[in-house]
Amino acid sequence: MDEGVPDSIEVTVTFLEMEAPPAHAPALPYNRQIALLKAKDMPLHFYRYLADRVGRKWHWVNILRMSDEELAAGIHHEDREISVLYLDGSPAGFFDIKPHLPDEVELAYFGMMEHATGQGLGRWFLGTAISACWALGPKRVTVQTCTLDHPAALPLYQKLGFNPVGQKKEIVHPLPFAERSASVMRP
Repeated sequence: MDEGVPDSIEVTVTFLEMEAPPAHAPALPYNRQIALLKAKDMPLHFYRYLADRVGRKWHWVNILRMSDEELAAGIHHEDREISVLYLDGSPAGFFDIKPHLPDEVELAYFGMMEHATGQGLGRWFLGTAISACWALGPKRVTVQTCTLDHPAALPLYQKLGFNPVGQKKEIVHPLPFAERSASVMRP
């Protein structure tokens, strides 16, 4: 075990859903160089980089533990939508949308890198992700968060129109440094 990294952490996962698009979207922050680019056939190493940089502090481990084949099958699926946020020319976050069923779209991953937080971008960025989900024409948009995520995550989801519909307990097994490095540094 790495110093300071527990073997396991018990978390509460909250499942949320939205059954109608929000009446309005949060405004784009001004006086910032912001770009949002939809990625097509994203290289696996770049997806892992994004997931690691956004989710490291929050113990996002599932993506980093996937084989190349598993990850490619997911992110290169024809209906998958991944968009990358750039702030002042550098990657700053991403969201990943999975249409599950004809009537449901999941905001599977959403987050910003630490250097982009606290700058008034989160509300706009989440609103943009929600709009992208609704643009696919579902009857419901879902997302989940857990007690390891940023403390503002659940309240922000709720402010923008998501309602909690369930919870469950899970165990997260954090990545030791060597495993994280091996995952992110794959050829």
